[in-house]
Amino acid sequence: MSALWIIIPPHVISDTVELNIKRGNLSVEEALDNLAAKIRELQELGIKTIVLIHGYGSSGKGGHIKRAVHDALENNCYADRVEEYCFGEMVPYASPVYQSLIKQRPGLKQFLRHFKAANAGMTVLLLGSAPRSA
Repeated sequence: MSALWIIIPPHVISDTVELNIKRGNLSVEEALDNLAAKIRELQELGIKTIVLIHGYGSSGKGGHIKRAVHDALENNCYADRVEEYCFGEMVPYASPVYQSLIKQRPGLKQFLRHFKAANAGMTVLLLGSAPRSA
């Protein structure tokens, strides 16, 4: 008798996730490659919003991943999947940007506690419903 395996995709409870790409002492290139792969994977699972933790170089050195992520977003490197983005320093609690994000993506509210006084080590990515050509 052979076993029949049925693969069921995971059930997504929330449309928002937190993704930390600063863990593991990755190079900038590795972090950006991981980010591209994760954006693709999460979008395919139905995720609509990513709270991206990239750090900001608080130790007096570093911040390279943050700058590379900001540059990649500003140069439309993820435009095929990311519809909109907000750098953490632009999202202080109760600001108009904060209110707009909550209105667009209510599931984001529980994650924005990190933005009480704005947070330069994070970026919010709003994903499109399907990949587009850049």
